[in-house]
Amino acid sequence: MDDSQLLRYSRHILLDEIGIEGQQRLMDAHAVIVGAGGLGSPAALYLAASGVGKLTLLDDDTVDLTNLQRQILHDTQSVGQPKAASGQARLALINPEVQVDAVVLRADQAVLEEMVAEASVVLDCSDNFATRHATNRACVSRGVPLVAGAALRFDGQVSVFDPRDNASPCYECLFPADQEFTEQQCATMGVFAPLVGIIGAVQAAEALKLIAGIGVSLAGRLLMLDARTMEWNTMRCAANPTCPVCASRPARSPQ
Repeated sequence: MDDSQLLRYSRHILLDEIGIEGQQRLMDAHAVIVGAGGLGSPAALYLAASGVGKLTLLDDDTVDLTNLQRQILHDTQSVGQPKAASGQARLALINPEVQVDAVVLRADQAVLEEMVAEASVVLDCSDNFATRHATNRACVSRGVPLVAGAALRFDGQVSVFDPRDNASPCYECLFPADQEFTEQQCATMGVFAPLVGIIGAVQAAEALKLIAGIGVSLAGRLLMLDARTMEWNTMRCAANPTCPVCASRPARSPQ
C-alpha cells in the first residue's frame, strides 16, 4: 500500500481485527454482485469504499424512475441507462482505485458459472427465485461463499451460505426449488426505502468479514428484520443431508 492508500483505509487499518494484512486481503479480492438495484446499491458502495480490489456488477436491467426511491447507486441522470453501467460510473467516483466490471447480461446459469469461478465472494442482490437458485448452484459448484439478501414491503432477511464449510447449508436447503413459493416483487408489493439499505449494508459487512477472515459469519443462521418494529430475529438453519445441490460435498461436520 502507498501513503494514499494507507490514509484512505486508515480507519480499517486501526481495527485490530483487520489491520494492514486484512485490508490487503480486501484489496486483493474480487466480489461479484448479482443485481445492481435496491440491495446491490448499498452493498456495492460499501465494498468499493472499503477497497475491495475488483467488483463485478451483473445486471441486465435499466434504471427506471421508480427505482430512484431506494436504489441509491443511481440518480436522475441515470434513468434509461443499464444499471451495471450506471453503477460502474458511480463507484468510480467513490473509489477510482477499484476495478469495476459492468456486465449487462441476464444472470443465467452459464453466465453465473463463469463469473463465480473468479470470485472471492458473491452477493446475491437479485429479486427472483430463479436467479437466487442459479447463483446458489454456481457458488456450491465453485466452492465460493454466498451472501444472500432479500427485502419486500417492511420485511428483510440475510444469510451466508458457505460451501467451504461442510456444516453450512446452501440456499436450496432453506428454500427448495421444488417447493412453491409465491414470487413477490417490489414492483407489485412495494418496499420501504431504507430497508434495502439496511439489508444491503449487512450483506456488505458479511462479505467484508468473509474476505478478511474475521468474526463469525451468518452461515447457518437466517437473520430477519421487521422494519415496522425494527426488531431482528434469528433462525438457526441446518444443512439438508439430501439436498440435491450441496449434499454431494464431503461428509458434513457435526452441527
